[in-house]
Amino acid sequence: MDELMVLLNQADTATIARQLIGMYMVHETPAGRLGGYIVDCEAYLGPEDLAAHSAGMRQTPRVRAMYQQAGTIYLYTMHTHRIVNIITQPEGIPQGIMIRGLEPVEGIKEMHLNRQTSGPALTNGPGKLVQAMNIGPDLYGESIITSPLHLEPQKKQIPRAVIALPRIGIPNKGEWTDKPLRFIAEGNPYVTNIKKSAIRPDHGWR
Repeated sequence: MDELMVLLNQADTATIARQLIGMYMVHETPAGRLGGYIVDCEAYLGPEDLAAHSAGMRQTPRVRAMYQQAGTIYLYTMHTHRIVNIITQPEGIPQGIMIRGLEPVEGIKEMHLNRQTSGPALTNGPGKLVQAMNIGPDLYGESIITSPLHLEPQKKQIPRAVIALPRIGIPNKGEWTDKPLRFIAEGNPYVTNIKKSAIRPDHGWR
């Protein structure tokens, strides 16, 4: 985990987001381990980023986790869907990364039960993966390193290519609407809104 702590404390948020592609994320639940590879994520750069919840250093009870130390889990609900984020900078610098898509590996049968679906629709969106992995509100403010929801760097997959794109659902935010702060594993079927023609047989892994 030392490697992960160095990454979270010393790299800029966009670099961390790029390096999270292929990272293994697991949730240890009473039903067993539910886990897979991160294939799609978005960086949010804090006070200047008009799309970030912390734009202008906004401080409300909902966003308090954003101001905590790197590795803190920040959860919020949008359109009834819970979404998981990882804080990436030292305490007081409210930047983070939304986890948007995950290729499931462990506990797939349980994920099917949680979502009542299968295939890429299981985890190809931020709310979908949270539901599939049974990530509850009790994890708000916990650590992505030491909590039941954590990263396992030793299991990371190496993508063939990581592509930078504009984030999804960021209208009317000036230059921030089009900034390439979304990172995906090229060719992975669990990437949000990927075209069938773009999916690779190897899912984009080396």
